[in-house]
Amino acid sequence: MNSYFHKKIEKNSQQVNRYIISLLYGKPDDLYEAASSYIHSGGKRLRPLMVIKSCEMFNGSRLKALPAAAAVELIHNFSLVHDDIMDNDEIRHNIETVHRKYGLPLAILAGDTLFSMAFHVISYQGMKNKIPYENIVQMISKLSHACVQVCEGQALDVSFSKNKEFPTEIEYIDMINKKTAALFQASCALGALSSGAKNKDVKNMDNFGKNIGIAFQLIDDLIGIVGDPKFTGKAVGNDLREGKKTYPILLALNTANEGDRQSILDVFGKRTSSEKIKNAVKIISALQIEDKVRKKAISHMKIAEKAIQNYPDLEPKKTLVEIANFIVKRSR
Repeated sequence: MNSYFHKKIEKNSQQVNRYIISLLYGKPDDLYEAASSYIHSGGKRLRPLMVIKSCEMFNGSRLKALPAAAAVELIHNFSLVHDDIMDNDEIRHNIETVHRKYGLPLAILAGDTLFSMAFHVISYQGMKNKIPYENIVQMISKLSHACVQVCEGQALDVSFSKNKEFPTEIEYIDMINKKTAALFQASCALGALSSGAKNKDVKNMDNFGKNIGIAFQLIDDLIGIVGDPKFTGKAVGNDLREGKKTYPILLALNTANEGDRQSILDVFGKRTSSEKIKNAVKIISALQIEDKVRKKAISHMKIAEKAIQNYPDLEPKKTLVEIANFIVKRSR
């Protein structure tokens, strides 16, 4: 990531964080401390940035985009809090997860607060920023549909973990299309709607966001296998140890010979030695799984870029393309 792009992301992140924190206040204090925990812990805020740039592509202002940008990030944080509860995770972004720090009842309430606040921000702040009523209705509809898809995707992921069989590639892509891509899709559509863009433009941004979201999750899955623990905060091959049926593991099992396949399965979902995990990761690396996953992610990035290719090459579009490139190239 070049320094100029890094600064752009950092500046946007700080502004979005300030805006969200200004909204997350009330009594009792510990509820709002829990709800804002992951906001304070940092993050690139790619989804809010995509909202803002999708709005600016159609001559909308950053001010008009901020309610939708905040709403998307609030929903994302809601999903993280509840995901951590379901997975019983203890650490996220190198800090204690909300349910570990504040207890399970307050964590559930914090997630519910984030969810509810998202729709309040779009409706109340959207009207204050003079977004037309009919656009606000469409934005609420888009975001609520995305929330349903996220829940469906999460349920599919849970069913994969319970099933002894591994999902097919088609089933897996369908799951991440809902669990992850739906919110990227909503981000770009909400940005366009914030600006008052035409329906065809909203559909194009919808398509862009969907494919970037799929690419994002594919690379996230890859990092779950080969990511550097110094940056991920998790041990090498964490997804193997946790028994997560991700795309790189699917590919590896479908590609490996019988001996190597068994070596991967011997550590999958098991609290085994780090040496055995490292050996399984080496097997996966030797199968060139990283190249195959990145190739798949790039194919979705190209579909995304095609959706916006006819728009002027001005700064908002250029930033969206930069985000797309950053997503498929990232290694942490």
